[in-house]
Formats: sequence, structure tokens, C-alpha cells
Amino acid sequence: MATYIIMANYTQKGIESIKQGPDRLEASRVAFQAMGAEIKAFYLTTGEFDMVIVAEVPDDITLAKLVLSIGSRGAVRTKTLRAYPESEYRQIIDAIPGPVN
Repeated sequence: MATYIIMANYTQKGIESIKQGPDRLEASRVAFQAMGAEIKAFYLTTGEFDMVIVAEVPDDITLAKLVLSIGSRGAVRTKTLRAYPESEYRQIIDAIPGPVN
């Protein structure tokens, strides 16, 4: 499974109904599980983003379905990064061809 970092900000609708936030998070967990994915960690954050989620998802298409579905509810806007763990990082670096003379 691929790892993704999902950064999100509350919309006006989301902040107006902030008390429903924990329920929305649980609904997201269920949606992820239904598509063979898993929210590994959730953080409320300060700074540019209101929250950060670390998720493992089978593929990019599944990820797109999940973030579009969550975004369509109107409480948050997301930005997503594909994250490569150290083992994949090392494989990527090892596969880079050496300098051409």
C-alpha cells in the first residue's frame, strides 16, 4: 500500500459545525476501511493547515475517490502528498543511473 499525507483546512461550513468534527473523522475512517485503506494517524495542527492525516491507500485512484468524497461534504479542503518511506527512498536513489560522461 502507498502512504499519503493529507493536509486539510476547515471550510466555513466545517468550522461552523466544528463540534461534529470527531464524528466526521470517524465517518472518514469507515470510508477508508470500506475501500481497503486505513487512516494511520490524525493530527490537529497549527500553522498553514488545520489537520494532517497519514493514510495507507491501495492506489492513486482509490485515494482520489476518498478525498473527493470527503471534500464533497463541504467541511474541509484537502491537499495530498504521496509519501515514500525510507525503504522506497533508498530503492529510488539506487535506481538512478550514474553520471553520463
